[in-house]
Amino acid sequence: MERTSIRLGGVEIGSSVMNASGPRSAERGEIFELSAVHGGALVFKSCNVAGLEAPDNLKNRGVEHFAAIARELTARGKKVIGSVVGASEEEFIAVASTLDRAGASIVELNLADDYVAKSVAPFASFERLKSLLGRVRAETNCVLAVKVPPNAPFEPRAIADLFKATRIAIAVCANDLPKDLEIDLATGTVSGKPRALSQTHAYFRESEGLLDVVAVGGINTGRDAYIAHLTGAKASQVGSALMKEGAGALGRIDRELDALLAGHGRKSVSEIVGQVRFAES
Repeated sequence: MERTSIRLGGVEIGSSVMNASGPRSAERGEIFELSAVHGGALVFKSCNVAGLEAPDNLKNRGVEHFAAIARELTARGKKVIGSVVGASEEEFIAVASTLDRAGASIVELNLADDYVAKSVAPFASFERLKSLLGRVRAETNCVLAVKVPPNAPFEPRAIADLFKATRIAIAVCANDLPKDLEIDLATGTVSGKPRALSQTHAYFRESEGLLDVVAVGGINTGRDAYIAHLTGAKASQVGSALMKEGAGALGRIDRELDALLAGHGRKSVSEIVGQVRFAES
C-alpha cells in the first residue's frame, strides 16, 4: 500500500510491516508463502555457515540454503533481508558476504541472541564491537543492520555513533513500550515528561535522524505499528501474530495501519515517524 511504503536504509520497500526473523522464515515453502501474500520485505531466519540443530530458535539449514532462496526472490523483484549469526567474526563475515552476493538488499547482524553473546561476545568491549562491525562492513556492499541486545552494556548514544561511523544504516530494537502507555494517536501525545519510551525510541532519539530504527516485539495490530512509528520506528517486525495467524497476519496489520494513516489524514507512514510528543515538555 502506498501509504505504508517506506525507504529503509535507502532501500525502497512496499510496506513498513515485515516478518520478524524466526517465525515462518526458515523453509523455502513458508518464505514463498509470505512473498505471495505480502508486498513488504521478507526477513530470513538467522543463519550461520553450515546450519545449526540447536538452540531451537536458531535451527537452520545453513547460509547456502538461504542464498538460493534469495536469488530466486530477488529475480522476482522481492526485497530480501538476510539475518546472520556466527561463532566467530570470520563466520559473520562469510555469512554476510554470501547473502550480499545472493542479492539480499539488507543484511542484519543478529547480535542480540545468547548464542552470539556466548561465542563472539561482541558487546564484551567497545573495541570488540567496533572490530566486528568494521570487518563485516569492509567485506560487503549491501545495507547493514544490527539487531541490538535488549540490555546492551553501552549507552544508546555511543552505539548509535559507532553505527554511523561504521556505516551501519539500521538498528533493530526492542519495542518494549510500557504496557500502560496511553497515547493520543491523533496528536501523538503521551502524558508525562520527555523520556525514552522504549529501546526503539531511545535509539531514534540518540541517532538524531541518521539511523533508521526497526521495532520488533509487541506488533499485533495496525495500532501497535502506528505507535511504534510515532516512537521512532521506520519499520516494524511481526512475530507472535504471524505464528498464530499465519502469513495473512502481515497483510492484516498493513491494512489496519493504512486505515489509521488515512483516518488521521496522513499520506505516508514517514509523516509520523518519531512524532510522539509529551504533555509536560
